Amino acid sequence: MNPVYYKDNKRAFDLVSTVILLSVLAVPMLVIALLVKLTSQGPVLYWSDRIGKDNVTFKMHKFRTMRIDAPAVATHLLENPHKYLTPFGCFLRKFSLDELPQLRSVLKGDMSLVGPRPALYNQEDLILLRTEKGIYRLVPGITGWAQVNGRDNLSVYQKVEYDEFYMKNKSLLLDLKILYMTMFKVIKSEGVQH
Repeated sequence: MNPVYYKDNKRAFDLVSTVILLSVLAVPMLVIALLVKLTSQGPVLYWSDRIGKDNVTFKMHKFRTMRIDAPAVATHLLENPHKYLTPFGCFLRKFSLDELPQLRSVLKGDMSLVGPRPALYNQEDLILLRTEKGIYRLVPGITGWAQVNGRDNLSVYQKVEYDEFYMKNKSLLLDLKILYMTMFKVIKSEGVQH
């Protein structure tokens, strides 16, 4: 597929799909925001510095699932991540509902619906490997090939292998397949450790 054609169509697909999703999910997102606020101290949204296209840092937000005193590191690096989860946070993470605010990042162009998950600014090993493989040139996604093939259960090297496969085989058809697989993975809570 022509790279320009794919890029233009991918962006159009992202915009149309995101507008539809936001119109359908507006009320559930308001309910989630209210529950986050009522069940724990702190803001409704959590903003984190993430590495986007061309290794440029951007602010990505989620519904807050961790207490405000949680360290700013990837959850899997915490000794006991469950002690930092809010009462509602475990449920949000289990069904990936904390990711819904990222639809705004898709509208803005910082993210796509499908692409490699954006690394935290301090995940140096992941950033370095993605840079070496050229994956840093892709727009990061809410979901991706690594997410539907193991998610939290994958090592950094495995994630990068899946990201590289996606980079070499990217197409609207593959994006649709990943979105379809994501729906079922989310319903089953597959690959979610914390």
